[in-house]
Amino acid sequence: MRLNAYLARAGVASRRKSGELVKAGRVRVNGEPGQLNTFVEPGDVVELDGQRLEPEPLVYVLLHKPAGAVTTARDPHGRPTVVGLVGHERRVVPVGRLDADTTGALLLTNDGPLAHRLMHPRYEVDKVYEAEVEGEPNDEALARLAEGVELEDGLTAPARVQRLGRSRIEGTIHEGKKHQVKRMLEAVGHPVRRLHRREYACLTLEGLAPGEWRELTEDEVHALRRA
Repeated sequence: MRLNAYLARAGVASRRKSGELVKAGRVRVNGEPGQLNTFVEPGDVVELDGQRLEPEPLVYVLLHKPAGAVTTARDPHGRPTVVGLVGHERRVVPVGRLDADTTGALLLTNDGPLAHRLMHPRYEVDKVYEAEVEGEPNDEALARLAEGVELEDGLTAPARVQRLGRSRIEGTIHEGKKHQVKRMLEAVGHPVRRLHRREYACLTLEGLAPGEWRELTEDEVHALRRA
């Protein structure tokens, strides 16, 4: 893996800040100054300021995000953060984002390559949402969602939708445009009142109350990699 990713895995800093450490000449690989394009192979010795580093074990956490928590590590306004709610001894970051008022399944990990793949639309990782909306969506509105909705940043991919009640729908998408579900529903005339992500890839919230979290099983991690 690239040197900045290795440093992030070792819990030193984010990839960006790790790159700054490399450029400052503070990192050596096998006794030689590291470069931004240096790849670390198994058996290589990586040192920061003369201290040998070892990558941290990979960690995968599923959080039932409550309303009001922000999807960051720190918040200047003092709101609770998802990283703070988890409080893991390892440095984990959220995979993707959920708005502060959106609840539901959120994955946090220190496995950068897997996080990147899960967020990339090419891999079409399903995310299942339940939305309570204004008005009562008719068949025409659901058909528009299913076909794809034209937004200011382009046409969305087709969604799988079904009616759960008079003002409640379920939608499955695999893209990650900003505020996508909310914008899609507003575009068809039904702004969101409440939004909940029930499933992420193969992960469900069974047994987790809002604010609770758990580590993934090995089988779940393997399933994410296959996804």
